[in-house]
Amino acid sequence: MGGLIDGFGVVLEPANLLYCLIGVVIGMLIGVLPGLGPAATIAILLPITYGVEPVSAIIMLAGIFYGAQYGGTITSVLLRLPGEASSVVTVFDGYALAKQGRAGTALGIAAIGSFIGGTVSIIGLTLLAPVVAGVALDFGPPEYAALSLFGVLLVATVGNGSRLKAVIAAGLGLLLATVGRDTFTGASRFTFDSLNLADGIDFVPIAMGLFGLGEILYNLEERHHKVQAPVAVANAWPSRADLRQSRGAIARGSVIGFVLGVLPGGGATLSSLVAYAVEKRRTKEPERFGRGAVEGVAAPETANNAAATSSFIPLLTLGIPANATMALMFGALLIQGIAPGPQLVSEHPDLFWGVINSMYLGNILLLIMSIPLVGVFVKILKVRPAVLAPITVLITLLGVYTVANQVFDMFLVIVFGVLGYLMKKFGFEPGPLVLAFVLGSVMETAVRQSLLIFGGNPMGFFTRPISGTVLVALIVVLALPGVRLLVRRRKEKERV
Repeated sequence: MGGLIDGFGVVLEPANLLYCLIGVVIGMLIGVLPGLGPAATIAILLPITYGVEPVSAIIMLAGIFYGAQYGGTITSVLLRLPGEASSVVTVFDGYALAKQGRAGTALGIAAIGSFIGGTVSIIGLTLLAPVVAGVALDFGPPEYAALSLFGVLLVATVGNGSRLKAVIAAGLGLLLATVGRDTFTGASRFTFDSLNLADGIDFVPIAMGLFGLGEILYNLEERHHKVQAPVAVANAWPSRADLRQSRGAIARGSVIGFVLGVLPGGGATLSSLVAYAVEKRRTKEPERFGRGAVEGVAAPETANNAAATSSFIPLLTLGIPANATMALMFGALLIQGIAPGPQLVSEHPDLFWGVINSMYLGNILLLIMSIPLVGVFVKILKVRPAVLAPITVLITLLGVYTVANQVFDMFLVIVFGVLGYLMKKFGFEPGPLVLAFVLGSVMETAVRQSLLIFGGNPMGFFTRPISGTVLVALIVVLALPGVRLLVRRRKEKERV
């Protein structure tokens, strides 16, 4: 308790307050600008941290990470451009709400959910870090394989259209995840002898093309067929009914995000997907999802912010980075001469508690900044489509180029933009494709590592308690619809 109180003293030092504010502002701006992302931003800023005090440097970098989760919501809702994989799920209902003139509702609910999810996760981080991190040590390749398979199967439930079309889109996403050099053998796969594809396809060109450019092309065609009146923007803030409707989703999203965020490999993405799927399964009106359900924004936004915070648990307590951004944070700590791990709490209590407590303050700062700016962001929808469309294309192409400074990525955006247009035209949702692509690379690596451990015997997955339990649960869930159908047919025959 003494360390926790001392940590607030560290955070409230003027220099650390300033670096916390700088971090969350940069993070929010990076989230608004699709393409760059927190990992690339932290990598760019690492040299600047050389001459900064260790506590101040890590507080700033942490602020960039969770601040970007806030900012990514804005373009997902207003422009259908998810800058991060964890923001893909927000697109489904956030953009639908914006088209109904309820963009303010979506952004307000996202801000509130993000604040609550982040705060709940920080409290969990404060109280349960050593315990939860110990459980995370039990996760190896078989457990990651089972969880990623669980995520891929969930993908089929997030689409708004045909289940079969969602599965086909997910299959294409898994295929795209195999493009590039084989991690284990070094052999080239589906590269067509192109050096540009040797390292695989990045998430950003796929997401920007399918969601951003594909949506613009589709809307241009629609305007030729019918004249669309501009969206009447209303509800710059969620009503009491909206808050009441989303409170359960926020509570469940906080727990899901905290638990899954601890696990290495796409915690924020998987948690947002699981939170969305849980809400869609719980509701008595699943058809509302994808058409502007407030819970469809509240759940994933709460979950991905909770996961962003809880991903600090394995880093600070075990020295294990949970994702690419945490790996950069690990590097930043080493640059400062600090080794993350079990001894961090005792050897550097000012840094450990200072960083954790800075998140309380950072989340408050983000909420304070988000609420007044909701009305400003919503005004983007009042811009005429003839002006907004080329600006969106420009932001998309510039955002993609800044990731790796490659012109080839801009061509990829155009290719996936055309694919996104065709998918929308023929009733295929792009979301399952993108989410399966993100989870596919994690699943392939984990499955192949597991098979090496088990000597090629796939039954080895069932011999481990966690992976076996997850897989049995998946089999039961997949078998339930068939069992129900057989029971229904038997009852019908008995009646006849």
